Amino acid sequence: MILVIAEQQGGTLNKATWETIAAAQQAGGPVTVAVLGAETAAAAAEVAAAEVAEVLRVESPALAPYTLDGFVTALAAVIAAEQPGDVFLPHTYQTRDFAPALAVKTGRALVTDCVAARQADGRRLFVRPVFQGRLLADVACDGPALATFQIGAVRADTLARGAAPAPVRTIAAAIDAGAIRQKPEAPFREAKHAVDLSQAERIVAVGRGIKEQEKVALAQQLAAAMGAELGASRPICDAGWLPMDRQIGSSGQTVAPKMYLALGISGAIQHLVGMKGARTIVAINKDPEAPIFEVADYGVVGDLFEIVPAIIKELQG
Repeated sequence: MILVIAEQQGGTLNKATWETIAAAQQAGGPVTVAVLGAETAAAAAEVAAAEVAEVLRVESPALAPYTLDGFVTALAAVIAAEQPGDVFLPHTYQTRDFAPALAVKTGRALVTDCVAARQADGRRLFVRPVFQGRLLADVACDGPALATFQIGAVRADTLARGAAPAPVRTIAAAIDAGAIRQKPEAPFREAKHAVDLSQAERIVAVGRGIKEQEKVALAQQLAAAMGAELGASRPICDAGWLPMDRQIGSSGQTVAPKMYLALGISGAIQHLVGMKGARTIVAINKDPEAPIFEVADYGVVGDLFEIVPAIIKELQG
């Protein structure tokens, strides 16, 4: 059995949860999903629509708000009681915080940033990028492991849904609130306009082809017309033309929107690693040999300063 750890906040599931459940379904074997929190009924009922064997509501007042100690204590107890094979988690900021401690407490290997899992010679192999995404490596563990899955690596729309809701079982987590060392404050925001691009459905991203900082406003206009978020390749953020929270790629955010519109982005491997999971990729570049066209569903060879205003006019008309 594969145990998937869902991520939710205030009853709202992180969409990466669906991607991780889909990855577990594709890996083979029965799937159980655990939802942690103080009030998990709504999130658990939503997860139960997936084709899974069971949903576990792991509840305790000490699990809201999130703390590393609380989650590690609760999950270690669930793993000990349920004895799953591998444990799959979405590769989110929250998971990155507690997964190493959970791996130590449960004595399991931790494999991070996976893009797939497959069976070979009777054992499960985890596929993860190495050398900044230039290669993919198969990682085998001697025993059951914890594995985090890169956002956008598995499309959420490949999720199999059940003919009927999966059974839901409630587990009262025994957590001593006094033993939790962390005292969480309000959720941290890096900057006033910081954005989580991994949750965006549409993204307009700009690269070196935008030429100068003043021209970024054109991409902002297009994003506004599309109801999209604005992203960028590393050179744009390194130059200070857009804040670092807008960077997409191996050293930035990993995204998987329904539409990704790349303006003047050549398509270096470091950038492709962060956006190749998009459902539809549209690229505009004046260089017909740009690598971005190798992954694009639709490519336009031309001057973005002529094409983008025309698109904006059509969208606003």
